[in-house]
Amino acid sequence: MTEHVTIIESVKLDDANDAITLLDQTQLPNKKEYLQLQTVDDVWDAIYELKVRGAPAIGIAAAYGIYIVTKKSQAADYDAFYQEFQQAKEKLASSRPTAVNLFWALDRMEKKLEEVKGMSIDQIKQALKEEADLIKKEDQEVCEAIGRHALTLLEPEAGILTHCNAGTIATAKYGTALAPLYLGQEQGYNFKVYADETRPLLQGARLTAWELDQAGIDVTLICDNMASIVMSQGKVQAVLVGCDRVAANGDAANKIGTSGVAILAKHYGIPFYVCAPMSTIDLQTKTGADIEIELRPEEEIKTKWYSEPMAPEGVKTYNPAFDVTDHSLITAIITERGIVKPSYEENLAQLFED
Repeated sequence: MTEHVTIIESVKLDDANDAITLLDQTQLPNKKEYLQLQTVDDVWDAIYELKVRGAPAIGIAAAYGIYIVTKKSQAADYDAFYQEFQQAKEKLASSRPTAVNLFWALDRMEKKLEEVKGMSIDQIKQALKEEADLIKKEDQEVCEAIGRHALTLLEPEAGILTHCNAGTIATAKYGTALAPLYLGQEQGYNFKVYADETRPLLQGARLTAWELDQAGIDVTLICDNMASIVMSQGKVQAVLVGCDRVAANGDAANKIGTSGVAILAKHYGIPFYVCAPMSTIDLQTKTGADIEIELRPEEEIKTKWYSEPMAPEGVKTYNPAFDVTDHSLITAIITERGIVKPSYEENLAQLFED
C-alpha cells in the first residue's frame, strides 16, 4: 500500500528577490504564514526567535542567509568580500549556541569561499549559492536515509512516542525523528503516534501534532507528564527523538524534557532512539557535560501562552532550552550512514573513518 503524504517546505531561497522564504513556526498551528528575510538581522531574528527551528533547518537558513547577505556586497576584491562575509557569519553564529548545525553550515560556507579564492566576485557569489543549495539537497537525502534505517527497527501498527519537533518543518524534507513515520505512512505501516506537548514552547503540540495531522498520520497529543502512564499502558513500543548535538561518547543534547523521556523508557523497557544526522555529531565535544545549554527568557514560562500571568510576578525562573540524555539511556543512534549502537565512543568515531 502506497499513500501520498503531504510534505511542507519550511525554508526556500527566493533568489530573484534576494530573500529567504520562511515558514514562521511561531505562528503555527493557527496561522500558516511565510516571511521574506532579506538582511542579516532578519535571519538572526528568525533563528533566535524560533521562527525557524530544528537543527537542520537552522543550518539551511544560515547558509542561505549568509548567501543573500553577501550577494548584495559591493566589494571590489576578495579581501573586502571576505571581511563582509566574516561579519555576517559572526552575527549569525551568535543567534543560538547549542545547535551544532548552525556552526557547521556557516563553516562549510566559509570553506567554500576559501576554495574559490581567485575567482571573480560574481563567480564567488554563484559558488556560495550552489553550496547553500547543496546543503539543503543533502539534508533531504540525509533525512530519507535516516528514515529508511529507522524503519527497520519498527513494526507496523507500533505506538511511537515523540518529543519536540524533528519533522519536515525542522529540516529540508521528512525530518529526522519523524522521517520513519512519513516513510512508514507511504508504505502502510499505520503507526500510532503519541506527541509530547513539549513545554514551555509547545513544539510537540503546535508543530509535531500539526504536521502529522496535515499528513494524515494517526497522532495523539499528550502533556509531557502523561508519558509515563501512556508507556505503562503498553501504548508505546519505541521512542524517537531528534537532537541538536551528539558528543563523542554518545551523550545527546535535545529539547528540554528529552532526558526525562529516556529515563522513563529505560524503566519500562522501551527502546529509545536518537535520530542524528552526521552534521550533529561533534567529536570535538567529548561528553554532554561540555555542551553549552542555552537559557531562554522567563516570559516563555510565565506569560507567553496566557492572557494573564500564570506565575507570581517576582518568582525566579530557570528556563534551559535543552537537556542532555546520557548515552547509557540511548538504545541506538540512527544516522544516514546506518544504525550506531554502543560502544558509542568507538562506533561514532568509526562513522567518520569509513
